[in-house]
Amino acid sequence: MQTSITHQSLDLDELLGILIAKHLQNDNQLAIWRFPKSNVLHVLIDDSKIIKRVPLDLEELPAGFIVHPFEDQEDQKAYFLEAHTYFTIQLDIPLSDQEIPFLLENTDPLPLRVHEIIRKSFTPLDRNGPCQQEIAYTKEDFIELVLQGIEAIQTGKLHKIVPAKLKRLPLSKDFNLIHSMHRLLESYPNAFINFFHIPGIGTWIGASPETLIQTKGKEFFTMSLAGTQKAYGDNPIKNAAWTQKEIEEQALVSRYIVDCFKKIRLREYTEQGPKTVVAGNLLHLRSDFKVDMEATNFPQLGSVMLKLLHPTSAVCGMPRKEAFEFLSTHERFNRSLFAGFIGPVNMDGETRIFVNLRTARLLEKEALLYAGAGVTEDSNPEKEWEETEMKCDIIGNFLKSPKD
Repeated sequence: MQTSITHQSLDLDELLGILIAKHLQNDNQLAIWRFPKSNVLHVLIDDSKIIKRVPLDLEELPAGFIVHPFEDQEDQKAYFLEAHTYFTIQLDIPLSDQEIPFLLENTDPLPLRVHEIIRKSFTPLDRNGPCQQEIAYTKEDFIELVLQGIEAIQTGKLHKIVPAKLKRLPLSKDFNLIHSMHRLLESYPNAFINFFHIPGIGTWIGASPETLIQTKGKEFFTMSLAGTQKAYGDNPIKNAAWTQKEIEEQALVSRYIVDCFKKIRLREYTEQGPKTVVAGNLLHLRSDFKVDMEATNFPQLGSVMLKLLHPTSAVCGMPRKEAFEFLSTHERFNRSLFAGFIGPVNMDGETRIFVNLRTARLLEKEALLYAGAGVTEDSNPEKEWEETEMKCDIIGNFLKSPKD
């Protein structure tokens, strides 16, 4: 007879392992996240057994977690996990000192079986779906795609294109999801660390550096993030030197946001930047935009801008329509949820939605890694490939066994 286990007798990794195993085994929807520069882990469970898709009218949604693919669906609906159970865990306080409304029963999986249950619960790829969703890119494949993008830019059809690739990473037999999550939390304090599972749709883990939109109280926030280089030395920001190509790439993203403001005749906003920011072992250029929704009498600005911004020029290109058509024609795989958007909606009085970057889809025996690079007329295909490899490593290195 199994004995009952309470969370006071477990450490954080054991608690998370049993929690995730329990809800994946029961076909529940689950989201776990930590915001940038935060010590709070958020846990949301939807036990409805219903896969919900909702319009992008954020202000009218209940508390929950939204997931939208890269492709702009005709009905503009997103997957939505409703907060049937929601609680937080302070990462800097012992579990025994916290009130955590998660009780373990004697029917819950024991720690020795947790990792086996988790892996077998990862949603498999749809074998009846389009075969291109499983095609990984070789270096030659990606360089050819970049060259096609440069050619399209030179003809004047595009200003910028963001080709992406898919990379397959075998998971070792001793792969431990909880250890991977723990290491991501420790290594990337400035990223949106996330794990979510929607039965039949997919299981994903990520460390996104990019906010798409945020609303809290009367304030709206968004950012433009582009340009990538490796972080070096004890003070990487001080050592950063940006090329004209990278500066122009980031400026294109900022102009795209300003153009969205112009479309809705919004002129009262503040812009700060660009400045160099750290995202794990990479550096980016970032500009921040803020709007007082009360002063501008625009309480629905979050929903309006979400629809205008996605997919952003940072993950698609410019002009957006032409860039999207190029990618649909020339990319040989389905981006699925990569470069879409994810995040909590109407939780604790705010909505924070992030671009789903630095992410991986988890399968039982392998992970699918995704990464893109901003291509302009001055791009060097070899360097763009190296950039995608660095971005894949942000997640990939944490999914490998320490012995690899």
